[in-house]
Amino acid sequence: MSKMRAIDAAVLVMRREGVDTAFGIPGAAINPLYSALKKVGGIDHVLARHVEGASHMAEGYTRANPGNIGVCIGTSGPAGTDMVTGLYSASADSIPILCITGQAPRARLHKEDFQAVDITNIVKPVTKWATTVLEPGQVPYAFQKAFFEMRSGRPGPVLIDLPFDVQMAEIEFDIDAYEPLPVNKPSASRVQAEKALALLNDAERPLLVAGGGIINADASDKLVEFAELTGVPVIPTLMGWGTIPDDHPQMVGMVGLQTSHRYGNATLLKSDLVFGIGNRWANRHTGSVDVYTEGRKFVHVDIEPTQIGRVFTPDLGIVSDAGKALDVFLEVAREWKAAGKLKDRGAWLEDCQQRKSSLQRKTHFDNVPVKPQRVYEEMNQVFGKDTCYVSTIGLSQIAGAQFLHVYKPRHWINCGQAGPLGWTIPAALGVVKADPQRKVVALSGDYDFQFMIEELAVGAQFNLPYVHVLVNNAYLGLIRQAQRGFDMDYCVQLAFENINSTEAGSYGVDHVAVVEGLGCKALRVFEPGEIAPALLKAQKMAEEFRVPVVVEVILERVTNISMGTEINAVNEFEDLALVGNDAPTAISMLD
Repeated sequence: MSKMRAIDAAVLVMRREGVDTAFGIPGAAINPLYSALKKVGGIDHVLARHVEGASHMAEGYTRANPGNIGVCIGTSGPAGTDMVTGLYSASADSIPILCITGQAPRARLHKEDFQAVDITNIVKPVTKWATTVLEPGQVPYAFQKAFFEMRSGRPGPVLIDLPFDVQMAEIEFDIDAYEPLPVNKPSASRVQAEKALALLNDAERPLLVAGGGIINADASDKLVEFAELTGVPVIPTLMGWGTIPDDHPQMVGMVGLQTSHRYGNATLLKSDLVFGIGNRWANRHTGSVDVYTEGRKFVHVDIEPTQIGRVFTPDLGIVSDAGKALDVFLEVAREWKAAGKLKDRGAWLEDCQQRKSSLQRKTHFDNVPVKPQRVYEEMNQVFGKDTCYVSTIGLSQIAGAQFLHVYKPRHWINCGQAGPLGWTIPAALGVVKADPQRKVVALSGDYDFQFMIEELAVGAQFNLPYVHVLVNNAYLGLIRQAQRGFDMDYCVQLAFENINSTEAGSYGVDHVAVVEGLGCKALRVFEPGEIAPALLKAQKMAEEFRVPVVVEVILERVTNISMGTEINAVNEFEDLALVGNDAPTAISMLD
């Protein structure tokens, strides 16, 4: 056996569990862990500027590739409380991240020591498991349990809180005798698969709803194969966007109150059975349950038992990992196909495709200041099918989901349920760190961008290049639009006369100056014809300088983006596409 500090054992366990990268900020109570990182080696560290930023970097890192687990490290007290938003975001979207905090020595825990807070109880509602380790000998096994919890069942985040003296204590530990715990994931049975396929086969107008659980299970190829085998059209959720390529003939749009397509909503309303796999019936997807469920049956497959029936009771619920469920569904479907038992879906699919090619929103506006729809049109022209988009919330994200195109899993990386402003920059940096060769494009409105703008310095320091499209209307645009229902436009204006910048002028913050001051590059455009050249130039600059490059597009101050309170009552505030040139980059052309 080997004698070592408990914290050295923790680092050895993390390495054995596959960790090679961590994001964080040192501090007095967590310095022993940093000394272990230096001593043991093998884990690269990215220094954030804010611990919340580090937590979102860890999220981006996890979301980028199958099997990744992002690690976020901080000291005691406010570092832990700064992690809460990242833990909430990860928990809501079933994303495993490991957060590690320092803590006051055990003897001082009840004495209101400096920066000592009961972080374990604070984060319990937003973690899968959280613990303050009080015995040094338990440290390596607490980490073992953490990885087991993150990977088993519904994935999620954990937090380990380590008192200073626990980190420093010597223990006996043999890393050569250590083995990760086997992962537990439920699997659908043959009987369940046959019942699900029978419901699917009995329907005349069925749909598959592909949720983020399919991406978590790395099962997108299985979903596409199942759709092709059965002929059933697919509706991805926002978290499942990319499970099936946007240009696949069986991808028939997204559904929802905001991040949706006109043709997606229309097709859902025509359906008579919805077969959900790895989704949670989020309210921005469904609207009211009465409208969403009226006249149709439901199958719901989810890895977490308590998700079945949470929003509404399906006709058939199956607790299973999405990938394992699809394995059994494919087995049954292949047999039924060979026996001629599967119903032909050609007419229904053709009906869905007709809506996809006709129900379009207009994007080709020549207005100055720029209308936001034109920005996404230009992004579609410039960025290829291998582009990975990162975004979080706001009119920019909603319009992005309405107009952009995604062709691969994990190429729309979005904070789904929590939607914290400021998430985009650090999450994008985490994606780039996880996959340096990936073409990453982030999308923000001006307020999301300003929330954690300091993290751009991390991209400059650690050479994490990507392109960030910043659409600036100097407004809290989504909140302004929501305030229309209250007949007000109150406390949501970000505009002011910037006495130090003639270019920013009445739009307030000079983002170009701030970005450049943080060590990155930035371009500003005012007219539609300038957008594509700026995006192309930004890509070249990112490659040359190896830093984030921001393209700021000055928008008209007020644009209302399509949304509503029900999926059958989405308000279309702008002109709709009538001919092909109205939406020249639509995934399915009008003419």
